Amino acid sequence: MTTTYPGVDEASPGSRTPLLSVRDLRVTFGRRGQTGFRAVDGVSFDISPGEVIGLVGESGSGKSVTSMAIMGLLPTRGVRVEGEALYDGRNLLDLSQRELCRVRGSQLAMVFQDPMSSLNPVVTVGTQVTEVLHAHQKLSRADAKAEAIDLLRRCGIPDPGRRFGEYPHQLSGGMRQRALIATALACKPKLLICDEPTTALDVTIQAQVLELLAELVSSLGTAMVMITHDLGVVAGLCDRVNVMYAGRIVEQAPRRELFAHPRHRYTEGLLNSIPRLDGDRDEPLHPIPGTPRDTIGWEKACAFAPRCRHATDECLRPDLELRQLAPHHDVRCVHPAGAASSGATGGASAAGRSPEPPKERS
Repeated sequence: MTTTYPGVDEASPGSRTPLLSVRDLRVTFGRRGQTGFRAVDGVSFDISPGEVIGLVGESGSGKSVTSMAIMGLLPTRGVRVEGEALYDGRNLLDLSQRELCRVRGSQLAMVFQDPMSSLNPVVTVGTQVTEVLHAHQKLSRADAKAEAIDLLRRCGIPDPGRRFGEYPHQLSGGMRQRALIATALACKPKLLICDEPTTALDVTIQAQVLELLAELVSSLGTAMVMITHDLGVVAGLCDRVNVMYAGRIVEQAPRRELFAHPRHRYTEGLLNSIPRLDGDRDEPLHPIPGTPRDTIGWEKACAFAPRCRHATDECLRPDLELRQLAPHHDVRCVHPAGAASSGATGGASAAGRSPEPPKERS
């Protein structure tokens, strides 16, 4: 069964008015008298109602910091946040904590990657769901309990009436994640940010959680930002994909276009490092050399150059910007994959297995 999403068609992103527009978002960590570390460096993207976009990259690429900055969850000391996050015409970065508290939970919600540390261990699951309803919808205790039990049921938790009175440690990992999703969806938010919600789950539970999220986006028309390093999650859920590296977006493309024709060498490396069931079992994988710490500052050169097999002196320049190589497909790369002038070997072509576009969601 194919799930139909009511948002933007991936062939024509941006055809509807964005619900959230992030523009030139920069987050710098540092102490007084010391040089700051810029974790997010000029990130920009849009998301429309009913659309699912992905933020993809290795650990340390700036995905989670981007989401925390949008939600106003970063500490105020030692952190400088610049840019815009326009939600319904208001810049979330300029709102006071009181104003943010009115928006968070009711219109914006977030699902974190570790439900055991996100849920309060000494408060029952039902209380944690109902407190959101009390805060934003002013429901009575009886109505809030009935709504919370219904939310737990819709999120696939068996015997929700009993689970309502249990503590997080009494639930399995999958049920804790579902309880966290129920809490985030209590007030039917317009925008849901999921920060690697399936990282701590086994494959079977992961598939169930992703199916639940897809159904919620389809039925409620919720816009969703999926933060992950799992390209399988991206293939099955996202409409458009933003690939991040060292705090910047290096490639933006519709999902099928990205998997069929990866253009940035980092994206190509991510896809080539994944084992394939239809490939030769004796064929070695092609991992990306080095580690995310092997970078150059974007103000000097392409940050991926020290790990790139195709890097040349041309990559050592500070003016490297996103440029359009195909309709709705932007890349920040001097020698993009598939370019006739690159003359490069390796990557998808060298591996002899060009990544195939993902199948439709089911």
